[in-house]
Amino acid sequence: MANIIVTGGSGKLGSEIKKNRPKFLYPARDEFDITSTSKIENFLDRNPQVDTVIHCAALVSPPIVNETPELAVITNIIGTSNLSVICFKRKIKLIYISTDYVFSGKKGNYLEDDELLPTNKYAWSKLGGECAIRMLDKYAIIRLSFGPDIFPYDAAFIDQYTSREPASVIAKKILMIVESNFNGVIHIGGKRKTVYDYALSLGANNINKISIKDMKVQMPTDTSLDCTKFNNL
Repeated sequence: MANIIVTGGSGKLGSEIKKNRPKFLYPARDEFDITSTSKIENFLDRNPQVDTVIHCAALVSPPIVNETPELAVITNIIGTSNLSVICFKRKIKLIYISTDYVFSGKKGNYLEDDELLPTNKYAWSKLGGECAIRMLDKYAIIRLSFGPDIFPYDAAFIDQYTSREPASVIAKKILMIVESNFNGVIHIGGKRKTVYDYALSLGANNINKISIKDMKVQMPTDTSLDCTKFNNL
């Protein structure tokens, strides 16, 4: 299966995909830097059999993006655009890992074609990536929310609702989409719950309760996803 590249292979999600599909290609950043068109082209020249890219690489921390938005523009928007142009030219399918944060969070249970209206700069940068992907003929945009299999924080939001699942679960669902040859936009995730309840479901103990109102970055209230399309897939 050396015909599939995974960007961001050293990240949480990329690492879980690698556990399930070790024969995919997982280039290091210095040999497949999405901010460098020459490095992308050179790697693909050396691997002409590639017909699919699973694009996981991104700057994903809302607080960091809020402080350094230029880095998110370079990585999440320009980097994704670079990849889109090259994939279009080479007729490579591009599978983009997006986020539930592209929605306003005012109602939850979002369908794939609901209005997109991010509430923070991180989400805007990911939506910028979606715009580039939509220019292709062969693509999949997968909106989701994931975290480590062990909840890494000592506090969790009691007033933010999500469809978040552990990276190990999300990775398997991504692979189902990849291997189904799905084309278009699709949501994956679990049942609607607060982030606090999500932490408890992972076996977290002595978790403090916090509110999104305490954050310096504006956070959406309810970005839970309707995953009917995936379930029918």
